[in-house]
Amino acid sequence: MPAPELIRIVSRDSPMALAQVERVRTELAALHPGVATEVVPVKTTGDRWMGALSQVEGKGAFTKEVDAALLAGEADLAVHCVKDIPGDRPLPAGTAFAAFLKRDDVRDALIHPGGLTLDELPAGTRIGTSAVRRIAQLAASHPHLECVPMRGNANRRMEKLAAGEADALLLAVSGLERIGRTDAITEILPVDVMCPPIGAGVLALQCREDDTATIDAVSGLGDPATYRETMAERMLLHVLQGHCNSPIAGFAATDRSGELSLRASVFTPEGKTVLKAHEWVGPLTPETLGTSVAVALLRQGARELIDGIAH
Repeated sequence: MPAPELIRIVSRDSPMALAQVERVRTELAALHPGVATEVVPVKTTGDRWMGALSQVEGKGAFTKEVDAALLAGEADLAVHCVKDIPGDRPLPAGTAFAAFLKRDDVRDALIHPGGLTLDELPAGTRIGTSAVRRIAQLAASHPHLECVPMRGNANRRMEKLAAGEADALLLAVSGLERIGRTDAITEILPVDVMCPPIGAGVLALQCREDDTATIDAVSGLGDPATYRETMAERMLLHVLQGHCNSPIAGFAATDRSGELSLRASVFTPEGKTVLKAHEWVGPLTPETLGTSVAVALLRQGARELIDGIAH
C-alpha cells in the first residue's frame, strides 16, 4: 500500500513532547522522503494540572486529549512516551501501537547547582520530584534527604530549581537529551541506585487500527529490541495492575547476544519495604517474561503493597 501524502502527528504541546515529534518527523522523512508531516499540538490535562496526578486521571491525564484527537480523525499518528501510557488498562478501543522507536537512555540524572553527587548531598537537601518511584527509592537509600513536590516539564522544573523551590532535581536523562540540556546534569544515576519507570526512554507511535496506510508507513521506524523490551515491561505493569501512585520500577534489557531480561521492584511509599525480581527470557515470549516477573513479585506480597496505596 502506498504511503500517505500527508501524516498529521498529534502530541502534547510541551517543548519536550514537540522535540520528540521532531525526531519522528526526521526519521520518517528519511524512510519516506515523499511524505509530508504536520504537527497537531494539544494541551493535556496532565500539563494543565500541577497537583497530584491521582487527583485527576493518573497517567491517562497525559494521553486522553491526544487519543481523542486521533480517534476523532483530527490526526493520523500520535507520539507518546511509553512511561506516560497507563499500563493497568488497554489502549483506547480502535487504536493500536504501530511502532516503538529505538530506546533512549533509561537512567535518571541528578541536577545540583553546586555540583554535588547524590551521596554528597547533606541532610535536609530538598529534592524536587513528584514521582512516587523516585520518592520511595530515595527514602530507602538516602532517608536523610527530603523530597518536595514538583511537577511540570523539565524546563519549568529547572526554572523552579533556579528560583529556590528545591535544592536539587531528579530528571530523566532521555528527556534532558531531547531538549538539549545535558549540560545541566551533575550525575547520572546507575539503574541499581535509581531503577527506571516502566517504558523509560521509549517513544510509541499510535494509530487508528483501521488506518493501514499510516501503520504501514511508520512501522519501519520501529526497533525490534525495543519492542520486545516494551512488551515485557507493559505486561509486568498490566499483571501488577499498577496505577499512578504505585511505586513500581523496572526495565527490560537486551544483552549483546540478544537475550532479554527483566528486573523490577515494588516499594512501599516510604521505602521501608522493597520487593525485587529479575528473570531472563529463556524460552519465554516477552509477554510471558513480564507475567513471570510480576508473579514473582506477587508471591512476595506486591498485591497487598499496591492495593494498600490510595489512588
